Amino acid sequence: MEVDTLLKFITIAIGFYMAWNIGANDVSNAMGTSVGSKALSLKKAVILAAILEFTGAFFLGSRVSVTIQSGIIHSNLFEADPMIFVLGMMSSLISTGIWLHLASFFKLPVSTTHAIIGALVGFGLLIGGFLAINWMHVFFITASWLISPVISGFISYIIFTILQRKIFFTINPVESTKKIVPYFVFCAFFVFSLSLIFQGLSNLHLNLSFSSAVVVSFIIGLIASFISKLLLKRVKSTHSSPQRCANPQLLVNIEKASKHLQRTQLNSCGNTCEKSKKILSELKELKKTIEEETKFSPIATEYTVVEKTFVHLQLFSAALVAFAHGANDVANAIGPVSAVFQVLRTKVINFQAQISTWVLLLGSLGIVIGLATWGWRVIETIGKKITELTPTRGFSAEFGAAITILFASKLGLPISTTHALVGGVLGVGIARGLAALNLRTLRDIVFSWIITIPICAILSIFIFFLLKLLFL
Repeated sequence: MEVDTLLKFITIAIGFYMAWNIGANDVSNAMGTSVGSKALSLKKAVILAAILEFTGAFFLGSRVSVTIQSGIIHSNLFEADPMIFVLGMMSSLISTGIWLHLASFFKLPVSTTHAIIGALVGFGLLIGGFLAINWMHVFFITASWLISPVISGFISYIIFTILQRKIFFTINPVESTKKIVPYFVFCAFFVFSLSLIFQGLSNLHLNLSFSSAVVVSFIIGLIASFISKLLLKRVKSTHSSPQRCANPQLLVNIEKASKHLQRTQLNSCGNTCEKSKKILSELKELKKTIEEETKFSPIATEYTVVEKTFVHLQLFSAALVAFAHGANDVANAIGPVSAVFQVLRTKVINFQAQISTWVLLLGSLGIVIGLATWGWRVIETIGKKITELTPTRGFSAEFGAAITILFASKLGLPISTTHALVGGVLGVGIARGLAALNLRTLRDIVFSWIITIPICAILSIFIFFLLKLLFL
């Protein structure tokens, strides 16, 4: 077997391995909020991810793939010996896959984008020194890593704060839900449609101007909002009938009073905040006492109805995140694979060619299988260990992250889906108060983010030397 043919087979294998690890770690980030809030079962999450990941990768994935191929290392430095570049790309894939595998084993959500770029920088420094790296591009990408969790967290914080004030802190939460949800449906469908239509259908040779895409997306959003309004008319507030309770509404009223006191506590400080906290504690004790005396538990309170309503909206936000993830992070696997195949075929380092459909398919398939086989490990961390998630909280985190990721994909910036999702969950947690956050889990996650780049750079250098001994 020729060396080039052997390298192609090895590249396909390690590209698939890399994509598998992206599915086990990164897609788990995207689906963790939905599974953690019980809006989706793991089986349904895999099916949804399979469809949307491929769609996002096929329509938008090639943009970011070009950035991964040629935006990090000055490829002209390797024109004299393209095989060095091939081995460097292979070592970057292998080192990133190994680190993601270890991170998934320890249930840590790390950034695939961090990892692959760290590996490329390590290889580039080894071969060409500082001149081999496009430092300006690396700077902008690094800045996006810092900005993405902040933007995502801010958007998620705003969304959940609106839900708290307009739904949970109102006298009639179900009726408030009927009024506010159509607006969120409009926003979700508008963003998703605009992302797909504007410069997203180039693979099908259907390019619309920005103004045309906005008009079409606006109409789609209005239709979706109108349909949701019709469906919400069927939603009614129901309460469990008590076993031995003369007035079950009493418990519902106590729960509503608790929500109003939570709002008072969040918007106050000093003595007022402390008094609100004390009254809240007394209300919880009173509620517990009444439940024990009457043996009544409000299984289907109005807040339960609200959360059930938001399950459907969270399903769409999960789809939005999966689409955004496919558009952005599939490039981490297929970018280097496509680069290797182009160089082996042409013997020239040139990245102007379109990403092949079969390469996009390879990355998408590996991602879905990774989610199905090992994704539960990171899903547990994202969905349960940062802050307690419900459908309303999960929707807020996912929608904030999806907007951030899709915007970055349009700019061709390979930002971290992990950072965006964790930032979204963090924003929701802050909206509930710092006490709602598991600071130990956040510390472990941030530490894993910090060490990702140096570890992948070192692994890439070591594996490059090993490949060089085998093939050169």
